[in-house]
Amino acid sequence: MQLADKVALVTGGGEGIGRATALLFAREGAKVAVLGRHRENLDPVVDQIAAEHGQAMAVCADVSDPDQMQAAIKEIADKWGRLDIVFANAGVNGVWAPLEELEPDEWDRTLSINLKGTFLSVKYALPLLKKRGGSVIVNSSINGTRVFSNTGATAYSCSKAAQVAFTKMTALELAPSKVRVNVICPGAIETSIDDNTEHRNLEKVQTPVEFPDTDKPLERAPGSAEQVARLVLFLASDASDHVTGTEVWVDGAESLIRG
Repeated sequence: MQLADKVALVTGGGEGIGRATALLFAREGAKVAVLGRHRENLDPVVDQIAAEHGQAMAVCADVSDPDQMQAAIKEIADKWGRLDIVFANAGVNGVWAPLEELEPDEWDRTLSINLKGTFLSVKYALPLLKKRGGSVIVNSSINGTRVFSNTGATAYSCSKAAQVAFTKMTALELAPSKVRVNVICPGAIETSIDDNTEHRNLEKVQTPVEFPDTDKPLERAPGSAEQVARLVLFLASDASDHVTGTEVWVDGAESLIRG
């Protein structure tokens, strides 16, 4: 039980990497607040944790809304009285389009959820995290960190690059409070995030690239949400108690061949 007696918040916890991480955290002894915008996505995760004799709660909130995130943290504090781990996972791919066709409101929505959502998730959790120290893990991407060839994904890549800067700034600021902050950068992972991605007129700007064999050298296939969750568990646990301000790529070397 690597997380026994700990309380964890997982944003975007109703599906994909967030769901896999919430389940793994609970199996390792943590009480888990599973946060998302839609309760119908959260309840099955909470129910599964309960069926496995774990403890969890569903918290409905939009990570880009300050009032909702303040209320969400209060709800966790009122129930469990502490917070030790924050996995700032919620995010969207948004609209991928040529720059002149990308609308300002589309840019704003992607940055608001991915970057502002990370900021709010950490900001309002800090009073609880600082009481005992803790761990923050931010979910970024290979895009904007090692890969810049997905032309049209400008808003998304900028939000992901900024998450890395946010991690490094806050890791140093929060170190005296024994709060560690790290960031993971997944490559292609089998989740449903692409279902909510709008690709628009990318043929105008993308340079065709053909890989002679595969662009996923290690396993020749996308990774799984469970593989990412295991990395998040390591960064949340005491096994990484001297690791902070660090980005870790979890992509089977995809970014090295694509970048």
